[in-house]
Amino acid sequence: MTRPAPANPDDAVDAWHQALARGSRARESAEWLEAEQARRGLAFGDRALCHVLRPRFLSRGQYDLLRTECRLLLSAFAKVFAAALADPAVLDRFRLTDWERDLLGRDPAAGPPSALARIDAFFDQPGSDFWVTELNGETPAGAGFTDALTEIFLDMPVTRDVLRDFVLWTLPVRHRVLQTLLGAWEAFPSGGRGRTPALAIVDWHDVPTRSEFLVFRDYFTLRGFTCLIADPEELEYRDGTLTARGTPVNLIYKRILLHELVDRAGADHPLLRAVTDGAVCMVNGVRCKVLHKKASLAVLHDDRHAGLFSADELAAIRRRIPWTRLVEDGPTSYQDGRVDLLPFLAGRRERMVLKPNDDYGGSGIVLGWQVDQSTWEAALRIALDRPSIVQERVTLPTRPFPGLVDGGLVLHDRIVDTAPFAFEGAVVDGCLTRISTHDLVNVTAGGGSTVPTFVVEPRRP
Repeated sequence: MTRPAPANPDDAVDAWHQALARGSRARESAEWLEAEQARRGLAFGDRALCHVLRPRFLSRGQYDLLRTECRLLLSAFAKVFAAALADPAVLDRFRLTDWERDLLGRDPAAGPPSALARIDAFFDQPGSDFWVTELNGETPAGAGFTDALTEIFLDMPVTRDVLRDFVLWTLPVRHRVLQTLLGAWEAFPSGGRGRTPALAIVDWHDVPTRSEFLVFRDYFTLRGFTCLIADPEELEYRDGTLTARGTPVNLIYKRILLHELVDRAGADHPLLRAVTDGAVCMVNGVRCKVLHKKASLAVLHDDRHAGLFSADELAAIRRRIPWTRLVEDGPTSYQDGRVDLLPFLAGRRERMVLKPNDDYGGSGIVLGWQVDQSTWEAALRIALDRPSIVQERVTLPTRPFPGLVDGGLVLHDRIVDTAPFAFEGAVVDGCLTRISTHDLVNVTAGGGSTVPTFVVEPRRP
């Protein structure tokens, strides 16, 4: 039996666009997308999650490359995390706050610190190589949204036309999230094995991702698990039992950011007391803050840690992570030489990005090529006092995505962010795709859209 030729995703893109242009397909597909998102309640805050009429296509080679290379990076992250626990000098380089270090020292959890994670990357314009710019190791969103949009797009009228010539492989991930939660529960030191957990998804009620919590609650319930969605203010901890609105819970799918919880409710919040007492299993636990810090990429790039890694891991770091450093006064390496970091950055504004060590949604990021020199130098001074990293700019890929405007089909170029999911610190599976017209490719930043991701292959005649 002969195998089909390797797919060029552009062939599937062209076929999809041509199918949309036939007759009333674009209108029918747009109506289907709008109606199904409304029926399922899929929204980011008050706006629909997806605004375009085409999914993202990856070739089998692209997806395999993502999984292989990101597994090497996950192994490297695990090694620097272990080094940080063993050596306070290494831990210092992640720039944790005092309360984070205190919680880290009292956390009884074991296993990978970021059992649920997402790796944010960008393929180059030909789509044959990619760069990793961040690790979301605390509260990676999108798995539920991605699965729900996949189901909607599979039933879209235009998809039937494209399926005549192409096979679309789905990349489901909700089951991986549940498996990871249950795996953490089984390994829970206080006796998760053999007991059925009582799940709670915890975040503020007014967050824009709340509709994804409903997706997960329904999914968990269908598989026989009780699950509540709880605001931190609804949690109480008494006599070794954590309750949500009076109902005991013992397995927490944490979607709240720890620094927001501590800022608003203090480090003595009932959830954190229950976690440090070993009364509940929380995923991700407080140890996730180490790798979630954007400084983790700078630590990987630090020559002082090169001896921690295998040759393959070290090569993957150099291939996949752009030059990244903590913003601090002093010399550092760049390419084959040494530079004085701050003067070097002042003179390389158009090639650099400044990022706060722990924030999200594009908050606090300064793109050097979009500001003037005085603004850039002021941002550098702020970054010295507020833990931050600097990263060399990567080229952001754009692809055409169709939409319906005033009843007509139009194509607009969108920047494409590729974000594979990582589970249990070792497995890479599934992929979130976000598109945007803005260099900050983030739905939270506004103007972005989430689309489902398919691996595409030509159909055998």
